[in-house]
Amino acid sequence: MTTKVKKSREELLRALSREEFYVTQEAGTERAFTGRYHNCKTPGTYHCVVCGEPLFSSTTKYDSGTGWPSFYAPVDEQAVATKEDSTLWMRRTEVLCAACDAHLGHVFPDGPEPTGQRYCMNSAALKLRPAKAEDGEEG
Repeated sequence: MTTKVKKSREELLRALSREEFYVTQEAGTERAFTGRYHNCKTPGTYHCVVCGEPLFSSTTKYDSGTGWPSFYAPVDEQAVATKEDSTLWMRRTEVLCAACDAHLGHVFPDGPEPTGQRYCMNSAALKLRPAKAEDGEEG
């Protein structure tokens, strides 16, 4: 079970950029092809920008052509939570950080093998921690 991280609105406003707050706290979406990680090839682990929990590995990242960073699996099934999202007159599955409930993006059943899932995330919700070059470990 993931320990919940709770931060006040004031803490979040101080810690996050305007876009990071909009995406993670107001379930916003950055414009396609504008996020810092949509075309990133750097090896490492993507962490929640709000609480720092590891969410996705660069080893599961792929180019979905959508303009957002896409992954076929989280680092651990318990790292993310999902809930139904029926905004914008469609039914989608919202993806949240399991530790702090930050909005990350959505998951769709049109991804590659081995999972068939496309976790379509907002760069503004993520912080990449590059792998250490000298030993190949993630930092």
